[in-house]
Amino acid sequence: MERLGVAGLPTSGKSSLFNALTGVDDDPVVRSETVVGIANVPDERVERLAEMSSSAKRVYAGFELTDIGAKGARVGGGLGKSFVGALRDCDALLYLLRAFGGADPESDREELDTELALADLASVEQRLERQRKAMKGDQSVAAEVAALEKAQAALGEGVPVQRSSLSEDDRALLAPVFLLTAKPVITVVNVGEDQLGAAAALATPFGPDALGVCVEIEREVAALDPDDRAELLAGYGIDEPVVPRLAASAYHLLGRRTFLTTGDTETRAWTFRAGATAPECAGVIHTDLQRGFIRAEVIDWRELLELGSWAKAKDAGKLRVEGKDYVVADGDVVEIRFNV
Repeated sequence: MERLGVAGLPTSGKSSLFNALTGVDDDPVVRSETVVGIANVPDERVERLAEMSSSAKRVYAGFELTDIGAKGARVGGGLGKSFVGALRDCDALLYLLRAFGGADPESDREELDTELALADLASVEQRLERQRKAMKGDQSVAAEVAALEKAQAALGEGVPVQRSSLSEDDRALLAPVFLLTAKPVITVVNVGEDQLGAAAALATPFGPDALGVCVEIEREVAALDPDDRAELLAGYGIDEPVVPRLAASAYHLLGRRTFLTTGDTETRAWTFRAGATAPECAGVIHTDLQRGFIRAEVIDWRELLELGSWAKAKDAGKLRVEGKDYVVADGDVVEIRFNV
């Protein structure tokens, strides 16, 4: 399962956001130890297909979320080596920036960027020294050395690799260094209750996918029974919680997509990596299905809903028969035929 690490300064609301996304219901004090939870991805497709099939069970896709302990970290004084080290185990990062209480989210981002760039710079310089020595007897590493030198220049100026001018080829050559600033990033700006009306505007400078969120409200909402959430949201003048949209954005940032299966026993969202073929997706369900894959019967979830059932789709000849080379699309409803 892919892992998203929450990167934020102390008091940014990391633990509250972790609770809101994972459903953990405890006192969201600043945690001294790192914790990992599962963030489920709310999915309308699961809901509607389950209703169509009268499914007894609904299973959602998800990803691992890491709330890294703040031991040794302080505002304006660095994140601490253990914090930075834990982020290296994550596949993508969530930048949580403060806008509440007069804080400047741009300043928060600059501090996070600087901290991670310095850590990357040390890693790059260490490998660069080693590869320069190796290049004296092996010119095959010359391209990597050139990429390392470009990364050294960018990081030395505090520019994250993700936002630098390095080409995709250069970034691929840097893979052995496991750079923090090369990881995909989603940005969340944590606003106060008095800033709800300006939440979108406060997030805009950080890119089209950035979200303005009042994390404390989202934590309160997530802790309630579903039937009670609407009343709390209405009290704040909010139509719907932001956390489900954030979970879906993070899931896609991690390169994950969803195919579905549905029946009276269960409707389930299965996670696969974008670009996977039908046999690879069959293996997500069970290795025997991949090993003995014959074909997949496939239909888009919207078309299946319009037809009303799998049996009706089959009778109408709407199920596509796909072979081993088929690249599964997000939202495909799939049934695997196999023989072992």
